[in-house]
Amino acid sequence: MYGWIWRHLPGNAWVRALIALVLILAVVYALFQYVFPWAEPLLPFNDVTVDGGSGQ
Repeated sequence: MYGWIWRHLPGNAWVRALIALVLILAVVYALFQYVFPWAEPLLPFNDVTVDGGSGQ
């Protein structure tokens, strides 16, 4: 898959690397701005099983 993307990017190796970096940053940005906030209520990370007892 990465080879296919690399072959279809225009330019020489430096331009391809820059475009690939921009694409990676765009995917990470989209994940943090849209996907993770949408999925966060669906995940069990806020389910706390420790009670507020004396600790012993």
